[in-house]
Amino acid sequence: MKKKITLQSALLTLAVLIAALVALFPVYFLVVASLQPTQYMFSRGLSLVLGDTATLANYRTLAEYRDGLYLSWYKNSIMITVLQTVLSLFFSSLAGYALGVYRFRGRGLVFTLMLLVMMIPLEIIMLPLYKLCIGMGIINTIAGVILPFILSPICIFFFQQFVSGLGDSFMEAGRIDGCTEFGIYFRIMMPLMKPAFGAMTILMAMNSWNGFLWPLIILRTNENLTLPIGLASLISANAQKMEVLLPGAVLSILPIVILFLFNQKKFISGLTSGGVKA
Repeated sequence: MKKKITLQSALLTLAVLIAALVALFPVYFLVVASLQPTQYMFSRGLSLVLGDTATLANYRTLAEYRDGLYLSWYKNSIMITVLQTVLSLFFSSLAGYALGVYRFRGRGLVFTLMLLVMMIPLEIIMLPLYKLCIGMGIINTIAGVILPFILSPICIFFFQQFVSGLGDSFMEAGRIDGCTEFGIYFRIMMPLMKPAFGAMTILMAMNSWNGFLWPLIILRTNENLTLPIGLASLISANAQKMEVLLPGAVLSILPIVILFLFNQKKFISGLTSGGVKA
């Protein structure tokens, strides 16, 4: 029996390792391609082995591209991702906490409406949101990208499920000690919700960092574009600036990878404990 379990563990480890290698292969391919001269790529094709042709010239070209335009895209993406993630986590956690611990009239209706909103694609509500942004005067601004999505139904649902599994004993203890409702949330419940915050931080940051359609509609000038839109603009029917596109794509991966490496424990514990009832 022990040998059978050991064999199963070895096969499972091997399967996970193969899946990881398959997932990382495109990233490796992209890094190698970004270190090759553009002339070499088009004349001899892409190689999976770094040789004597490896160079950082593409990264220098990227830094100098149109007087640092790529750096402006990078800065815009970081600002939008940080602001949208922080604001969305704050307001969505408050809404999820209220739905999870308080019993009030209409709670079931609010919860049902939230689930319905989760099923509506962005393309359906895109026109009303755009008209709303025009009325508010936030076209071609960071606020226009962030404000319509500060409250995330998925994030609210996750926090609601997580808080429901914590129980009411912590809240009752806080009320006995004379703590206010906001004090209970900020001093007692929020520290207990760290795994949920860790999981949602990565998911919301990835969603914001990779956002394409809505920023494409709202943002107008080249200096205000985000990284995905800026990189997409390098590809056209007439020319493809591979010496800028490839290193730019490599650097665009780094923030999310760094965020996950620093937050992976809370991410895993948040996803595994979110559906467990106390």
